[in-house]
Amino acid sequence: MAKYLISFPSEAMVVTDEEFPSVVADSHAVIEEAKKAGVYVFGGGIDEQAAPVLVSSDGLISHDLYPGSSLNGGFTILELPTRDDAVRWAAKIAKACRCSQELREFGYDPAS
Repeated sequence: MAKYLISFPSEAMVVTDEEFPSVVADSHAVIEEAKKAGVYVFGGGIDEQAAPVLVSSDGLISHDLYPGSSLNGGFTILELPTRDDAVRWAAKIAKACRCSQELREFGYDPAS
């Protein structure tokens, strides 16, 4: 089985304050469904209050990130038998979050 990253940037989720509690409840329900199905690996939201840093091989820290680098919003990693299954789960998450989701497949790594 392959692992899939399903994600969205913060700016994609445009919901009202009144709508937000329903979005949270619906998205948590999909995650619980994925856990019960045994396909959930990990997920969460990027803490946008904590500034990202670039760490070099000697441990030096820089606040200069790679050009064009941007990661925010929320993500879920699922382990699924097919890409079609990943598309179905991405659609469930999109419905819950009220925004389209990006779908990426991780390359196979026998050590993971």
